[in-house]
Amino acid sequence: MKENRKIIHIDMDAFYASIEQRDNPKYKGKPLIVGGDPNRRGVVATCSYEARKYGIHSAMPSLTAYKLCPKAIFIRPRMEVYKKVSRQVMNILNEYSNLVEPLSLDEAFVDVSKSKRCKGSATLMALEIKERIFKEVGLTASAGVSFNKFLAKMASDFRKPDGITVITEENSKDFIRNIPIGKFLGVGRVTKNKLNNIGVFKGEDLLKFSEEELIDIFSDRGKILYEFARGIDNRPVNPYRIRKSIGKEITLREDIEDIDEMIEILERIAERVSESLCLLNKKGKTVTLKVKFNDFKHITRSITLEHFLKEKKEIMECVKDLISIVDFKNKKVRLLGITISSLEENIITEEREQLSFDV
Repeated sequence: MKENRKIIHIDMDAFYASIEQRDNPKYKGKPLIVGGDPNRRGVVATCSYEARKYGIHSAMPSLTAYKLCPKAIFIRPRMEVYKKVSRQVMNILNEYSNLVEPLSLDEAFVDVSKSKRCKGSATLMALEIKERIFKEVGLTASAGVSFNKFLAKMASDFRKPDGITVITEENSKDFIRNIPIGKFLGVGRVTKNKLNNIGVFKGEDLLKFSEEELIDIFSDRGKILYEFARGIDNRPVNPYRIRKSIGKEITLREDIEDIDEMIEILERIAERVSESLCLLNKKGKTVTLKVKFNDFKHITRSITLEHFLKEKKEIMECVKDLISIVDFKNKKVRLLGITISSLEENIITEEREQLSFDV
């Protein structure tokens, strides 16, 4: 493979929902939604593949999901359980390389370029990892194998669920050429529309443009589009990637207890957080609500989605879900805050849209 790099991308299949189906056999084969109550302004964190057939997806309001599938089963997330299972998966990956870069609880890159396991075959290692995850954890995972991170990630979603795709230097050009541009890593709605407007609908259409032309249209993102279209991605697998967060909080002049008043304040906070994310070209998967009471005790409630977000509307859908499960115990509130974490890598980011990774 190119530069002797062997990169595996492991992506767990419908992670939260699959754990719930594993732990509760009565949920198997049924449309299952992990997220908020549709009667309490909730939001979908993730859903089973049975639910996805109805058009339900992450970050969708729970009420909308209910309307699409009234027979769906709604359950609250069990984040501590998901974190524990994630550690089990990451421990398996660390047996194959010390270069493991988690992207979230349910996915990671593994650089096995120097690994001697499976006679040094990245494909055999990926197959073995999938088999071990299934036997030891009871879940399925999809794997992508290639010579860089971009192609490995694209490949892992190509045959979901429980699939494996190998992209070599020899077949990479054909693979990229036939991918709809909207499924390109990091290409969301805004960039997709811009690309369509200049006649780009598939990967091969990008090849008609020079690097300078793409940079002129898309600024720095143009260079990355140019390179991705040619299968170029020199980013290393970084096990020490720093996890950062972006958040804002407000200490109130007067303690409050009215929920509607709290929502109004959180709307303002969400707008500021969204602006900060846009300025920094960042998006995140985890939304955390912080509430400090007038006795100076505080609580946090979090939800982690499958997809990245940055828009105020999406942030507030999560916040409304979270505040609905806070037990105020007749106490007044003196501080409110919102934090976005599990931030994406700086690859291609949009100024005004949700990043799409549905490759």
